[in-house]
Amino acid sequence: MPSNAIFLSIRPQYANKILEGTKTVELRRVRPKYMTEGALALIYVPSPIKSLVGAFKVDLVVKKPVQELWEIVHDKAGVTREEFDAYFDGTSIGVGIFFSNIWILPEPIELQDLKEQMLGFQPPQGFRYATASELASPQLVEFVEDTGAVVQWSLLDGKYQKPRRGLRT
Repeated sequence: MPSNAIFLSIRPQYANKILEGTKTVELRRVRPKYMTEGALALIYVPSPIKSLVGAFKVDLVVKKPVQELWEIVHDKAGVTREEFDAYFDGTSIGVGIFFSNIWILPEPIELQDLKEQMLGFQPPQGFRYATASELASPQLVEFVEDTGAVVQWSLLDGKYQKPRRGLRT
């Protein structure tokens, strides 16, 4: 199992943009310390969805002054300048997580099912690192292996790349 996997809590409207392929940078105020190139980011969507919906491969993590970050991500982050400024209000440094290879679970895994399958599972508040036992759970093991995270990053055969669809809110 990959040791470099992380659960990211991403609001429904931004998760939709990721799943549609129109958002290729996730913005954060805090850099996940152990997130590196090649990490597997599992997309957890909080209320009202409360489900794990997919994953992406992290290509690059940048930490920059907010103005410099905007110049890099303005056409990739899926937010307006006003949303960007509101999100980073009160901080001078921002983080951009660039990604590719988006995988969508065949069916979202609801929070209750995650808690039943992964004893002690707690949804991420912002982010949290995944444990080997969570990644080995029956609902995730095949999906995680198919992402290529276990051996090498490789292109999928399309098994989990269903037509892009939005989340029901």
